[in-house]
Amino acid sequence: MEKKKRSFAMPHVFVILTIIMLLVWAISFFVPSGNFERVLDPNSGREIVNPDVFNFVEKEYIMPDTFFQTFYNGIVGGISIMANLLIVSGVLGVLESTGAFSAGIHKLVRATKGKELSLVVIMYVLFTVFGVLGYGEGAYPFYGLAVMVIMSAGYDRMTGAATVILGSCGSFACGMLNMFTTGVSQQIVGLPMFSGMWYRAVVLVVFFTIGLVFLLHYAIKTRKDPTKSYCYDEYKDQDASGALGEEVPMDGRRILALVGFLIVTIIQGYGCVSLGWSFPNITAMYIIFMIVLAVIFGISPNEVCNRFTAGAARVLGPALAIGFANGVMVLLNEANIMDTAVYYMSNALQGKSPLITLLIIYVFVTCLNFFVVSGSGKAVMMMPILSPLGQILGINQQVMVLTYQLGDGLTNYLWPAGAAVACALCGIDFGKWFRFAIKAIGTMMVAAYILIIVANAINYGPF
Repeated sequence: MEKKKRSFAMPHVFVILTIIMLLVWAISFFVPSGNFERVLDPNSGREIVNPDVFNFVEKEYIMPDTFFQTFYNGIVGGISIMANLLIVSGVLGVLESTGAFSAGIHKLVRATKGKELSLVVIMYVLFTVFGVLGYGEGAYPFYGLAVMVIMSAGYDRMTGAATVILGSCGSFACGMLNMFTTGVSQQIVGLPMFSGMWYRAVVLVVFFTIGLVFLLHYAIKTRKDPTKSYCYDEYKDQDASGALGEEVPMDGRRILALVGFLIVTIIQGYGCVSLGWSFPNITAMYIIFMIVLAVIFGISPNEVCNRFTAGAARVLGPALAIGFANGVMVLLNEANIMDTAVYYMSNALQGKSPLITLLIIYVFVTCLNFFVVSGSGKAVMMMPILSPLGQILGINQQVMVLTYQLGDGLTNYLWPAGAAVACALCGIDFGKWFRFAIKAIGTMMVAAYILIIVANAINYGPF
């Protein structure tokens, strides 16, 4: 009897994140524990590292019971992002249940009939805008819907995932209006908020072009020959016409709902950039929007709750994945080894040339992002170290900020701690995504280092 060939199946996102947590736990037994002194920064009002005072402390060993408590503590630490994802997804579920999304998407699909590739470009540009505004996790609730739209145009699921993730990737990393990396870093080193935006616009154009080239090449190739698809098993049986379900007619109430959603999106962008909004402000606005929807469509309170629950339930898995990913940071803090890693890096950089220093910083931040996804968290810890190093080596503070943010931003969509959540939202296997993304994002990573070197060469400032 012929044995059935066993094929490798990528582990579930929870398994991947658990493996990373186990890896950190194992490393923690061998890396010395230590802490930098923390001081209050007058520029940002944040507690930051004093790079001149580092002390090794008694080794903090993580016991098995503490390790398993990390799953709970990680969820508690990531509850802000998780709550935003669940609430916004619940409200989008209510909006979707009115047929407004379906009617609008069908109109968009009909308008691009015969020009389906333009739909891919439109969605790619939309998520690029989200990334420029620093949405990051704030764009998560829209991932599944966007993938569905792309699939309805006859493309495979990977094309849909690449449209939203690549669109978010380069634009988030460029940091034009990103409070979480550029904003925090510039405050810490004393630079004017969002100064040097012109060069970040150049970075955006480079990343946008690279991502679009890879996206369109894959979309055209797989549309022409479905066997080239990373998702061929699903794609060969995919019914594009039925991907969005039965067509829903557009009427006045649905137009009003879509206009309202557009207004909410614009206000959200303005609030985050100009008013310093965070997740509580955003979720409050969406809840108000849900109440307005209930009034427009005459939905009873009980039915609104049922639809809201159904919408939120669809992202429960990805929401928990965010909590598990945050558990990695919890373990690093429990073991007191994060500061130690930064301390050893700062020592290694002493006496190196600017080109080598920038490469080491870039690679270090890129590797550190495998374990620590939080851009603002790493900025608060690392910029007080990188800032004086830049002064000693004659490297502008603006260049140091750029190096940090590019090392942080791109691999958010490649390393499993960040990308696995995005893949879960898109319904794509992480292993398949990595095989596709390593080419596109890898090209961006090489381009990023070249852009850093150019920035240093032109004395990118103001200082």
